[in-house]
Amino acid sequence: MRPKDSWRYLGFIFNHKLSFHKHINFYANKAISTVKCMKLLENSSRGINPIQKRLLYRCCILPIVLYRFQLWYYNKTPLSYHMKILDKMQRRAAIWILGAFKTLPATGIEAITGIIPIKFHLQKITKRLQIRPFKLLSNHIIRNLMDDLPPSSTTSNLHKIGSLTNQQRTQTKGHLTNLYNKSLEIFPSFSPGNRIIDNFSDRFSLLVNRKEKTKINNRVLELDEIVLQASSSPHIALVITDASIKNNIATSVSHIHSMNSPLTKTAHHASFVTSTEAELFAIRCSINQACSKENILKIIIVTDSIHTAKKIFDSNSHLYQLHSIAILRKLQEFFNSNPNNTIEFWECPSRLKWRFHRDVDKDSKSFYPAPSYPCKTSWDFCKKTDSDNIIKQWKMTFQASDGKGNHFLDLLDDDLNPIEPLNIKGGPWLQSFGHSNSLCAQATRAITNHAPIGEYRLRFLPNMDFSCPCNNYPIESRRYILHECKRFNGYWNPRRDTLSHFVMFLITNPNAFAFINS
Repeated sequence: MRPKDSWRYLGFIFNHKLSFHKHINFYANKAISTVKCMKLLENSSRGINPIQKRLLYRCCILPIVLYRFQLWYYNKTPLSYHMKILDKMQRRAAIWILGAFKTLPATGIEAITGIIPIKFHLQKITKRLQIRPFKLLSNHIIRNLMDDLPPSSTTSNLHKIGSLTNQQRTQTKGHLTNLYNKSLEIFPSFSPGNRIIDNFSDRFSLLVNRKEKTKINNRVLELDEIVLQASSSPHIALVITDASIKNNIATSVSHIHSMNSPLTKTAHHASFVTSTEAELFAIRCSINQACSKENILKIIIVTDSIHTAKKIFDSNSHLYQLHSIAILRKLQEFFNSNPNNTIEFWECPSRLKWRFHRDVDKDSKSFYPAPSYPCKTSWDFCKKTDSDNIIKQWKMTFQASDGKGNHFLDLLDDDLNPIEPLNIKGGPWLQSFGHSNSLCAQATRAITNHAPIGEYRLRFLPNMDFSCPCNNYPIESRRYILHECKRFNGYWNPRRDTLSHFVMFLITNPNAFAFINS
């Protein structure tokens, strides 16, 4: 009997060199098979649209191929083979999403679908996962291995990273080494907060605004009524909060209205935090101010970021635990002091332009603080900065690389700025034409210049006829179709350089860049 060259354990496929080539091949083929099965859900005219297909890819296919990728993706490991297989898989998925030609270059179609290249995606989620070990308990084995303190006794773990020399750390391969190096850059996370939702669920409420026009008008009337209640009752404190960020410096402002007290204004500044943290800090400071007032039985918080208020009562571990714990501790004291004490959170979107919230917003944008160094960086800001840097690398690679294709059509947005790839909500291209399968396929063919036209046949099928059917031009090129061909240019607007006008041209001319029999 001969031993096998690989073995499988808990879904991982190992070999004697720990290269994980068979592991990547297995899960990449499994992902491609899933893509083929999902083709049954749509065709060129009906079924799920490209936006929905992109969502299926991100939620159902990508997690398959990246199952426990930390086992093979870490520092100092060769990844050329892994990236080659994963790029091939993602290219086939992008072609399925767009319904385009198989000859399309990977970089171009990834940008159109709003799917970040796999190497940048791995960098992004790796940096995010580096936060999780610091949420573990202090006596967890992983935290023990990452302890930076020197061994205190002979019973200490001699294999922890803190006991290694600098040279040993640089030569050590593995995921924990990456995590340890990351922990030195940003301060540690926070333990979970108290479940106040179990003890005082009837003492707080979150009132979310509806998007209907009638609901918006009613919300303004409701907010005005709240002001009248606060001005006529000495037991109500009305708090209006807002935050803004300029040059990585956040300003949190709150106005506290109470009957027997003058208007109280507070402003705080912080460097290298996100808008969510600044909003949450404004709520935290305003609740402390309101609870310090005498005879207050009801606190009403008005904010334009109700999702931030929901973070306060989120019992799961998250990046804003420091502020949540402080707010929950204060609310617990407030609720225990009197069984009639309550708090309400009201959403007031900025588009309402409610006069009291507008004053707070104006105050938050009127400051021009200077940053003070050195200063700490929050978890969330570090996460946002890492994500932004990776997106910038993607944009630079897209512009500088030939991978998008030499014939890729560069379009402008409504502000006449060049359109750049983005992975949020499908990116600018898919947002414009991702609602229709036929329109998406038509637009993709035109943008990449891989379409059933004479210019494409001249490049790939030179033996076929490549002249324009209008008989007025020797080659049926993309530029001639967009600007001069009499078959399509009865369209009233001659502009074709912006994405919106380009899509309007395709909608007006459904036969452009399409198959004759389609």
